Amino acid sequence: MFGQRPNELPQRLAFLLVPNFSMIAFTAAVEPLRLANRASGKQLYSWHLFSGDGRPVSASNGITLHPEAGVDQAAGFSTIILCSGIDGHLYEDRQVFAQLRRLDRQGADIGALCTGSHILAKAGLLDGHRCTIHWENLASFSEDFPEIVVTAELFEIDRNRFTCSGGIAALDLMLDLIARQHGSELAKAVSEQFIHERIRDRHDRQRMALPARLGVRHPKLLEVIRRMEESTDEPISRARLAAAVGLSSRQLERLFRRYLDRTPTRYYLGLRLARARLLLLQTDLPVLEVALACGFVSASHFSKCYRDVYGRTPRDQRLADG
Repeated sequence: MFGQRPNELPQRLAFLLVPNFSMIAFTAAVEPLRLANRASGKQLYSWHLFSGDGRPVSASNGITLHPEAGVDQAAGFSTIILCSGIDGHLYEDRQVFAQLRRLDRQGADIGALCTGSHILAKAGLLDGHRCTIHWENLASFSEDFPEIVVTAELFEIDRNRFTCSGGIAALDLMLDLIARQHGSELAKAVSEQFIHERIRDRHDRQRMALPARLGVRHPKLLEVIRRMEESTDEPISRARLAAAVGLSSRQLERLFRRYLDRTPTRYYLGLRLARARLLLLQTDLPVLEVALACGFVSASHFSKCYRDVYGRTPRDQRLADG
């Protein structure tokens, strides 16, 4: 199980890099291990880089890393961490999937950072396990793998699987690992070296709280927006939203205009279109299914609304980004 105290030191961790991996997630996972060694005065961890075929791999920021070998040489490592990033949902390599399944059969703990959950799911390694993924990919992951339980947690640890939402959440995942294996005092010492004033647990939110994200603190307005965000697939009428917070439709309209300079209808439409855009870019769902998943009654209505906001039709959007 991930987080158990290792039988021997240093504990060897294998980082499997795929093209366009997130550099910040990768470094946020490696650096706590380095600092744990330094703060403890012991070689607690060692880290080793692998790629699908042993060739150099470029991160999404263009920096290229040179792995030690291909993933077929990762046998014997107790922990495998798959590092993904932009377009992780497009990654297809049956040989890599097979190698990951082989490592699983050999008893390795296997995890993923950022969009790597997509890749583990394609390899069949998240069946029966709970996972998380970057908030921007939650909707598309749920559409692609409806049978897998995916959460919006910072990170998830489920037996011999662990997943992380990406970014600096990888730091919190590794601090949790250090605390489990070598004590909370060491984890705190590492955290302070990063000027990371609080070790977040897995239940912390991925995104900023609504007041910080919107610059708004009106409780009734925030409650309405929360309900909108939770119901992009089945839009709630303006009258029902207003009634839910004890306002009239006219009062709700004034609140939105005052604080957000737009109508409730326009704001809600923007949320639904933003979700639709992610589904278009991250899934192979037909345009009609994307439209229905975002509360539109027809593909033509969806296409018109999408073009009005993004300047191109949903089909043109896919062609431009494909």
